[in-house]
Amino acid sequence: MTQAPHCTTMTQVIAAPPRLLMVGPQHHGVVQYAIDVADAVVATDPRAERLDAQTPSDAVHLLEGVDRAHVHVTDRLFGRSPEEAAEAVERLADATELTVTLHDIPQTSDGRMLDRRIAAYARFIAAAHATAVNSRHEQALAEEFLGVSASVVPYAIPLGSRIASAPATVDDASQPGAARPLTVLIAGFIYPGKGHAAAIQAASRAAEDLRATGHPIADVVVRAIGAPSAGHEDDVLDLEAEARAAEVSFEVTGYLDDAAFAAQISLPGIPLAAHGHVSASRSMLDWVEAGRRPLVVDSRYAAEMEQLRPETMVRYDPSTLHTELAAAWLDPSRTRLPAGRSLRPALPDTASAYLDWWGATAGTGRHRPPTL
Repeated sequence: MTQAPHCTTMTQVIAAPPRLLMVGPQHHGVVQYAIDVADAVVATDPRAERLDAQTPSDAVHLLEGVDRAHVHVTDRLFGRSPEEAAEAVERLADATELTVTLHDIPQTSDGRMLDRRIAAYARFIAAAHATAVNSRHEQALAEEFLGVSASVVPYAIPLGSRIASAPATVDDASQPGAARPLTVLIAGFIYPGKGHAAAIQAASRAAEDLRATGHPIADVVVRAIGAPSAGHEDDVLDLEAEARAAEVSFEVTGYLDDAAFAAQISLPGIPLAAHGHVSASRSMLDWVEAGRRPLVVDSRYAAEMEQLRPETMVRYDPSTLHTELAAAWLDPSRTRLPAGRSLRPALPDTASAYLDWWGATAGTGRHRPPTL
């Protein structure tokens, strides 16, 4: 299916939009994005209304007397197990005509949880009146792992950026010949496979190569902008030990509020998104919204996002990360976007696409949502 960079038709609002249901803590990435979309929908169509619930049980009570609702779903938000999450979504679907946007589609990297997550997501789809995903990559994952076709889980609406174009930024200042640090920045929670270990090894090798060719490298730092995911606190100790052995400093900011997070991702350093098993990634958008051009490990999803927002990232093969880090240290302008670079589709585009889709699916069978 082809994809235009943003919506090209005016939204045709006929039926009132569904109630927009938020389930879970607002600091969770999926909930944060659901809130962003909901606020953009309300700004586009004031008939829309956002409903906030801490738990799925709270959400069921909020749906009393509600004809239609939409919710963003990942199993980890809806239950302590995939089975519990499926039961929670089914209860919501029993209470109203429910449309869902799926996040974190099952894939091989789920390991021993894969079969249980597949079963839960199949139940999400069966319970929902209509189902959307956030990328062609997720559509392909749904077909590959859930065995459902595009007519059941259609290619839906890409993650929308909070701003339509890149802001002006200031290149990392340096004096010719002066020693400066090689700093790698990784945004988001710390958990296995996110890329921190690979970044430590690649940063160490990049510094060694640069020093061997006469470049004055000061400290070598890998900074995790975020906190460890629940249950992965000990991973920080392992990463610190690995960094010491590689003569790299490993820094962890801990959880940050929005303002502190925005300040951190704007600091000098090389932005890196090294997780190769994403289904859709808000962290890539965090970087470009800050005017940064991140290094992104090559994947089907990364290729799709580069096509969607051209020249906003640098895709790399994992075996060449040290080379890319060295190149970015030599020319820090490679890590900054030109002011005004288009970041669309933005949230207003996303809101319009959702409104079009809900209008098409109201009281009917499953429909393909409009492309952006």
